[in-house]
Amino acid sequence: MFENLSNKIEKALHTLRGKGSITDINVAETVKEVRKALLDADVSYPIAKAFTDKVKNEAIGRNVIHSIEPGQLMVKIVHEELTTLMGGASVDINIKGAPAIILIAGLQGSGKTTFSAKLAHHLKNKRGKRVMLAACDVYRPAAISQLQTLGEQINVPVFAEIGNQNPVDIANKAVHECKSKGYDVLIVDTAGRLAVDEEMMSEIARLKTELNPQETLFVVDSMTGQDAVNTAKAFNERIDYDGVVLTKLDGDTRGGAALTIRYTVDKPIKFVGVGEKMDALDVFHPDRMASRILGMGDVVSLVERAQEQYDEEEARRLQKKIIHNEYNFDDFLGQIAQIKKMGSMKDLMGMIPGMGKLTKNLEISDDAFVPIEAMIGSMTPYERQHPSCLNGSRKQRIANGSGRSIQELNRFLKQFDDTRKMMKMVSTKGAKLPKMPIKKR
Repeated sequence: MFENLSNKIEKALHTLRGKGSITDINVAETVKEVRKALLDADVSYPIAKAFTDKVKNEAIGRNVIHSIEPGQLMVKIVHEELTTLMGGASVDINIKGAPAIILIAGLQGSGKTTFSAKLAHHLKNKRGKRVMLAACDVYRPAAISQLQTLGEQINVPVFAEIGNQNPVDIANKAVHECKSKGYDVLIVDTAGRLAVDEEMMSEIARLKTELNPQETLFVVDSMTGQDAVNTAKAFNERIDYDGVVLTKLDGDTRGGAALTIRYTVDKPIKFVGVGEKMDALDVFHPDRMASRILGMGDVVSLVERAQEQYDEEEARRLQKKIIHNEYNFDDFLGQIAQIKKMGSMKDLMGMIPGMGKLTKNLEISDDAFVPIEAMIGSMTPYERQHPSCLNGSRKQRIANGSGRSIQELNRFLKQFDDTRKMMKMVSTKGAKLPKMPIKKR
């Protein structure tokens, strides 16, 4: 996420490291490199210049205390200004209403339909809302079936009328269906075009006027560069939307244009899509994003993701099993599943301060657990629950069944055994489970 921008800003800030003080000359050198990094990331020149001028004025106007190096102070200033550029603080989505209506707008290919399903999944699982989707893209082939398929995946109903070419009529019927069945939220997926045109704008404007939604979100592909900003301006002038959604931030994007949408249209970025899975949707926090761009990690988001998967009762059950040396392969598989639900491995590593820099040139595959899962899957239920029973013949059968070598299996078994010993040592020293502010499942 924003790797190129992050790398170039880090190199720019390196200019001040080791300097004894902040001066007009070394600040000017640093600011020049930061501006170049922003321009390379597709930030428009006026915004890049305004941003770096603010950084320069802040840096020269501040005193450097003895305990902080000039380079550290510059990182702090750039972090503050990046946070301000992206909106300062996160802005929540408005889901008040009976039902609350959320209208989704954007160009074709921006990821509107996928985002609609992700948002439904988010509101259902993290907010406890009863959600319905409305398929109002009546032009794109397979748009309705795509939304229906995604709805089935997340167990959210989709209102659709095959053959009806009037999206306003479909949306109104969906609202009536929501009211009659007591749904809390209706998410309306609309049609897009390959470019902004009058027909498209007229239709989305009619939908907004007719539905009077509590929330109108503009979905933009963060890989489209300055076109993303221009399209955002055109939509905002016509429908005055409430917030922006950035999709495909996990892709090879320079990212600068997407980040300056907030500055350009004065509308908050509310969500970011960070993967293909239905749970790969994050609430946008400007300060956390600024930290990630500057290579400072994002521990808060990492902890929040862990808490979403954390089950206190299950953790206590596992602790008892570890103390009594009963931790087995089934337990291990369950923990792997929890980790995988938290997101891609490279994304998780990037949230740990310093790890993003160490892993930026490494290929971290999300399939890293596949060999382990294959080996455990080749065990019988008894073997998974009784690791100590694995003798030579059982090992050979497991290796053959999983398509791995006996050496790979032995390495995994040794690592598993070492892990069990370490976990038992920690547990028996009286370590208490942390109190976490979440509900039991």
